[in-house]
Amino acid sequence: MTADHESDTVAGGEPELSDGLRTFGAALKALREAGGLTQEEFAPRVRYSVAYVAKIEQGKRFPPENLPSRAGEALGPVAEKVLTATAKSLRRKAGLASWFLQWAGIEEEAITLYAYECRGIPGLLQPDGYIRAIFDRRLPPVTEEQLEREVAARLDRQQLLAQRPNTAFSFIIEQALLERYLGGTEVTRQVIDQLLNVGGQRNVEIQVMPLRQEDHTGIDGQMYLAERPGHQWIGYIEGQRSSSLITAPDDVSMLLQRYGKLRSQALDCRATVSLLEQMRGAL
Repeated sequence: MTADHESDTVAGGEPELSDGLRTFGAALKALREAGGLTQEEFAPRVRYSVAYVAKIEQGKRFPPENLPSRAGEALGPVAEKVLTATAKSLRRKAGLASWFLQWAGIEEEAITLYAYECRGIPGLLQPDGYIRAIFDRRLPPVTEEQLEREVAARLDRQQLLAQRPNTAFSFIIEQALLERYLGGTEVTRQVIDQLLNVGGQRNVEIQVMPLRQEDHTGIDGQMYLAERPGHQWIGYIEGQRSSSLITAPDDVSMLLQRYGKLRSQALDCRATVSLLEQMRGAL
């Protein structure tokens, strides 16, 4: 597989905003302003959303690899050279979880997003109580400040589900994750309510993989897949303090085939709603 590995994170697993990211963002903003463009004028020229450009300029997002060349089209060859040189220092910056920042950016621009989870409820679907339950149990322990920062970050990411009504979201979740009762009965009730609520959106499909399923294609673990505006598919997987972006067409095709099979093996959306309502009633 061709993948982008990075495992350096601050305590608690939260990406640290480095000086390099801030420098890149400041350079982009200065070049944009020197070119006489507002963010609203610049964003469509580089084919990214205004919100995404703003977060890059604030140092909150890892810049996509094609941003310097696209910026060069809008601002000229000097801007491309400056941004290309500045971006090089970001690739292996100690303390920067570049894999997360890159995937967060891909999520924000995706026109299709697939997620299969067998370890925990997907971050885009986690209610406040579930996020806190995860970090209350994480080792080494996190500080209260780190916990609050992580909760805020995840809840902020979840706005994508409402902000991108034309993006098709699909989630497959193992029933075992709900049966685990992580955080207790009340947290599990919050999770089920969240799934029922979000699953009612027109652009979201949620399917539960039943406990008993003899034909199961997810034995190799969780996977995420995103289709970019140019119809390029990217895969993403996570491990213990590490992750990989998967871009090789053969490997992405394999993940797409597996995800398609998982969708056929999981309960359909109506059956999933029935199961969730039944589980909630039993709490």
